[in-house]
Amino acid sequence: MATPTDVSKLSYEDARNELVSVVAQLEQGSPTLEETLTLWERGEALALRCEEWLVGAKERLNAARAGLDTSE
Repeated sequence: MATPTDVSKLSYEDARNELVSVVAQLEQGSPTLEETLTLWERGEALALRCEEWLVGAKERLNAARAGLDTSE
């Protein structure tokens, strides 16, 4: 089994795509409880990574908007 990529190094798109894959695997059911827990934990980490990207993007947009407001 391949070692999963460090979640903190994933782009938003890569984290989102892997999260979609993890959810699909969980929906299909895993042969063992241990595999299910591993998938669940990976999914949680991926979801947090996506949220980090989205919060960062929102902050950048707000900063850009604030810059536009002060230039008027």
